[in-house]
Order: sequence, then structure tokens, then C-alpha cells
Amino acid sequence: MDAQTGPTIGRTVAESKPWWPTPAAPAKGSPNILVVLFDDVGFSDFGCYGSPIATPTIDALAAQGLRYTGFHTTAMCSTTRAALLTGRNHHSVGVGCLANFDSGYPGYRGKIAPEAGTLAEMLRPAGYRNYMVGKWHVTPLTETGPTGPFEGWPLGRGFDRYYGFMDAETDQYAPELVRDNTPIEAPGGYADGYHLTEDLTDQAIRYIADHTADAPDRPWLCWLAYGACHAPHQAPQELIAHYDQVFAEGWDVERERRLARQKQLGIVPADTRMPPRNDMVRPWAEHSPDEQRLFTRLQAAFAAMLDHADRNLARLVAFLETAGLKDDTLILVMSDNGASQEGGPFGMVNAMGPYNGKPEPLTEKIARIGDIGGPDTHSNFPWGWAMASNTPLKRYKQNTHGGGIRDPLVLSWPNGVEARGELRHQFRHCSDVTPTLLEVLGLQPPATVNGVAQMPLEGVSFAASLGEADPPRGKAQYFEMFGHRGLWQDGWKAVAFHPPGQPFDADVWELYHLDQDFSETEDLAQAQPERLAALQAEWWRLAEASQVLPLDDRFGPRFAENATRFHGPRKAFTFHAGMGHLPTDVAPDVRSRSFVIEAYVKVSEAGEEGVLIAHGDATCGYCLYVRDGRLTYDMNVGGRHAVVTSDAPVPAGHHRLGVAVKSEPGKRSITLIVDGKAVGTGETDMGFHSFISWSGLDIGRDRGSPVGDYGAPFEFTGQLKKVTVTMDADQALDGDMVGEAEMARQ
Repeated sequence: MDAQTGPTIGRTVAESKPWWPTPAAPAKGSPNILVVLFDDVGFSDFGCYGSPIATPTIDALAAQGLRYTGFHTTAMCSTTRAALLTGRNHHSVGVGCLANFDSGYPGYRGKIAPEAGTLAEMLRPAGYRNYMVGKWHVTPLTETGPTGPFEGWPLGRGFDRYYGFMDAETDQYAPELVRDNTPIEAPGGYADGYHLTEDLTDQAIRYIADHTADAPDRPWLCWLAYGACHAPHQAPQELIAHYDQVFAEGWDVERERRLARQKQLGIVPADTRMPPRNDMVRPWAEHSPDEQRLFTRLQAAFAAMLDHADRNLARLVAFLETAGLKDDTLILVMSDNGASQEGGPFGMVNAMGPYNGKPEPLTEKIARIGDIGGPDTHSNFPWGWAMASNTPLKRYKQNTHGGGIRDPLVLSWPNGVEARGELRHQFRHCSDVTPTLLEVLGLQPPATVNGVAQMPLEGVSFAASLGEADPPRGKAQYFEMFGHRGLWQDGWKAVAFHPPGQPFDADVWELYHLDQDFSETEDLAQAQPERLAALQAEWWRLAEASQVLPLDDRFGPRFAENATRFHGPRKAFTFHAGMGHLPTDVAPDVRSRSFVIEAYVKVSEAGEEGVLIAHGDATCGYCLYVRDGRLTYDMNVGGRHAVVTSDAPVPAGHHRLGVAVKSEPGKRSITLIVDGKAVGTGETDMGFHSFISWSGLDIGRDRGSPVGDYGAPFEFTGQLKKVTVTMDADQALDGDMVGEAEMARQ
């Protein structure tokens, strides 16, 4: 092999040519690109869109650039990310729903098709280096294990470096982190002040600083996708306490205040009307003082999480200024969908319990008010506050009314945008972002990526809006999520809310003239049936062209089918010492079934202690460990623990230490075993009905937020050879319950 040209077998060195693509020289004057993507942040949550939440960094970028009031997403996180990354409709590229499952149909594979190159893949031939930091969630979670496959991971889709998490959410104090293609441990924890938002910001700064040191003349793309403000809402306690007073008057007052600010700022027309409260949201005054205190604290945690993220974004912007990069960096700040409805009518302090059949009564929530936002909580706010986040729009994330799909977008580029603090009101879609960036850079999308012929871009560039013009989009845009449907065309919108299980033909379509009715309050379906019929026909045409069909509103069955398809007949796992962290979706599926765990160990005369296996975190999971010489199994369901300890200490020598869990109607029988003999028994009415945890599995230690009553990582001090998990064939999942839990995860 020649050092410069690679393999030369069958050729002379003189005939040899490089076997890797020669990097292109960057286009002269090409700007750097920073995409900052927030999660589950509603239309009105940025300060510059009407909120009292402190976002001075985002507000300053808006004052230096542009705010878009007609920016639309796809109602969910995976789907918006797919459209943003590719410049195409999410169904067209195979991510019609979530990355959590593959339905088999072309539009619902849970993974971006190779025919749909990402922005990073399109920029690479133009000489860009591409850095991805934060949430990915466009790879099936069953493909996020140690063997991949990796072609759907960031490094397989055009990014040169990656630091972040693959799932829809993660604990902010003990995240499920990946660097490039390898799971890693977080560099800190709650006790020493670690928070994922700070870590992601540090990594973004690091990548850009390293790039500037090594290739200062080459442009870069940095895609920074924070976990904020997806549940769990976790932030510094002093910030949370600050927002208690800000929101003490409740969601009804807050909605009115936000709408007034939006009118003053020009975000919405002066005649915009406030829609009625969303279904099943009660007036604030009807709630008891205790309920109001709880709901206020849950909202305060959300607000503090956004405030905290803005403070960290300030560090990144300050770095760009110090490095002399800010003026020629095109910065986009946006959210991926509307505020979330997954908190339900009363919100949750630890959602892991209710979604596993463990109730979280109001008294328990009230007792834990001081814990909200901390390391052993998985909190989410109630519907009323999500409604306020989406002011003045209807409904929420998942839905195709405005509250699910209309989001803030801020654009700043001092060297490329002369306008300062201006608004752009035309309809835009997340699939338009990549075509816009390509036009700004003077690039055409490549005909092939990695040898695969590419499908056409479907988004429409709005590059003209960076100047004085703000031309209309001129192309219809469909929406679909879980059977909810919508179509925008020439300022009009047809939309249908779809109750799960209802025949699609029974859905009621509404008609709004968005150019005159920003908040969708005047339904014109009865007054203009011909226009509605034409928009419906156009929806069906685009749905067929974009791989939306067949419509499928099944939550539970799709999740259950995907798990069954992935795990198949496999009933046994062997984990050898030296194994790294295993993501939850590729770990043993012990939900609603009987199973046996055995750890093969050597214990000295002095006695040993530590974790043998742990799956989960402080909010939910299970662990098997030795402490004070005794074997212990802890089943933690939403913070409620069923603990069984052996009757006698584990003797010295080589042993099989284990637990057998028998799943029976209404209960779980737990038997601790040493070398096949029972050494302790217990019983509980709890179980892992829907999920074990969104955190993964380790052997020999519990690396992050501890499942049991011990300090992490509580490494096993003896010799651990291997751990086996053997599962019975008696699994009986409640598909609807699984679906509800998975939806809360998104």
C-alpha cells in the first residue's frame, strides 16, 4: 500500500489514484452555520415571542436578525428533525412517525432513507466540517446498541463528530451519552453540579475551538440540539424557585398576558382572538390552593430549564464573539414542535410510576414539591401550562392544529442579514430550512450521496426573506401525525383532529383562513364547503405522493409489534465482565413476564459488596447487589421500592447469585437464589407493565443515577465473571399502556 494513494494491488504506483474523495476547497466567503434546536418549546415561550421566561440570549439574536411567525414543524421530534436535516417531508424520507419503531411501510421505517441526504452530507462536498451535539432521535432505538448498525447514526449521516444522546429524552443529571459511535459515562453527576445542558454547550464550544485551531479557513456546521425543554424538566433549584412567583396567578392570566405582549411585539395581528381553553383544561380558579401550588412549581421547572439553556447558549455566543466568528456565523434558533401534552391534566412529579401502573396521587405530588427538578424526579407540567406555552394557538404537540406545529424561529447573521429586529410573517415549514441554507451558500443538492441517487428536495427556500422581501411560499404543505391531519395552501388551512380508534372518515374537518385568523378561532367549514373539499382533495394527493398512506392511528400495537419483531424468540442474554453500557431498547425485555438473573462471582473471606446488575435509574428500574454480605434485589417502580434481602450472608467462594421473578396475575413473586437454592422471598403488586426505564443497563456497577438505596456507581468489589438473564415465554403486554408510556417518552 502506498502511503499517499492507498491500495495499489493490480496497478503501478504511477497509475494509482486516491481511493477516498478529495475534499473540496470551501467556497469563498461561506458562512459558518449554527443550528440550535430546542425540544417541546411552545410558540410563545421565548421572551421575544411573548414569554416572561428570561431568554436574553435568544432575544438579542432576534434583535440582531429576524423572527419568523409563520414557521411550522411536524408535531413531533423525530419527524421534525428528519425534515430539517433533509429538506424533505418526513414521510417521504421514511420517518412518518417516530424513530422508536419500524412499521414496515416506506413512510414509517423510523430511519432516514439513504436516498435523502442530510444537510451535513450535502455540505461535506463543499468543504464543510460538520459537528452534531445533543439529541439525535432519527435512528431506530433498537439500532443504538454496541453493534449498531451505525449507518443511521450521526457519523453515518455526514457528521464528522458527535456528542449527545440517541433517544427522545434523557436524564439531565445522568444522561445516556454517546461520543461518536461509543456509549460513554457523563463526566459528572448531580452531586458535583453536572447538568447535560452545560455539558452539551461545553462540547459545542470544544468542537468549534478545535476546528478553528486546526482549519480556521474551512467553514463548519454545528448542530446543537438541547434536551431542554423535553421532560424530565430538571434545572437548578434556585432558578426554579425564582419562577414560582412569576407564574403564581395561573395559566388563564398568563395566556392573556402573553397574547397582549405578542400584539405589542407584532408577533400576531392586533385583532388576534384567544381561543377557548383546550379540551379538559379547567379554569385556574377552579383548582385548590394545593393544586395551584403544585402546578406553579411544575411550570417553574419548565421555565427554569429554558432559562438555564439560554444562559448556556450565551456562553456559546460569547465564545463566537471572542473568537471573531459570530459576524459570519448564520445562527438559527427554533423548537421542534409545540409544548407537550404528555403531563396530563395534573402534571407529574415522577412520570415513571403512573406509566407503569403506579398511581401518583395529589398528596404524594404535594409532598414532593421540593424535589421537582431534582435527580430523582421525572416531572412534566399539566395541560394548562402547555396550553399557555402555545399561546395563542390550539392544542399541543402531536396535534396538527397550531399548538402542535407552529413554532418560534430566530435567524441571525450579521454579515448576511442587514435587517435588525424585523419580523417575517409568511408560512414556512421545517423542510424549507435546508433548501434555504443551500441557496444562501450558492450550492445545489448533490445528485448522489455515498453512491445513492438522491430524491428531490421538497422544501421551498425562503432565502429571499433574509433581504427585504418576504415572498409567499407558493406551495401547499400537508401535515399528518397519528391520524391528525392538516393542509396549508395560499393562506388557508384545513385541519382534522383524530380521536384514536375512530374511523378516519368520521373525522371532522375544520377550515381556517390563517391570513385573517392567526389562532384558528373561526371555523369556515360550513360557510365554504367547496374550498374545504378542494383542500381535502389536495391533502389526499400529497399524502399519496409523500408516502403518508396507509393512515395508522394505533399507538400500543405498533410499539408492541416492534418490540416483538426486534427481540423475536430470544429469551436468554449473557453479559460478560468487561461489557460496556447497554441502551434500554436492546437490553433484556423483562416487562410483564417471569425471568431469572444469575451472576457468576467469586467472594473472598473478607466479604464483597456492590452491584451485580442494574437497569434503570432513580426514577424506575431494577438492581441486584450485595451489601453487608447479603444479596439484595430492588424493584423500583416510579420511586416505590420492593426490596428483598437474603436470609443469610453470601459465603466465600465461587457462587451463582441470582433472583427469580415470577409474574402472576396482580403480583410478582420474588425469590433470591444462591447456587440454585432459595435464600429469601418476597412479593409485590408492582411490576414493569409498560417499560423498565429509559436509562440503560450495566453489570458490576450502577454508573449513573442509582436504582437502589446506595451511592453510584457502587462497583462490585469481588470477581464478577458474567451475568445471565433468562426469560420465560409468558410475557403479556398491554399494548395501549405501552403506547401511552412511549408517547410520554417522545
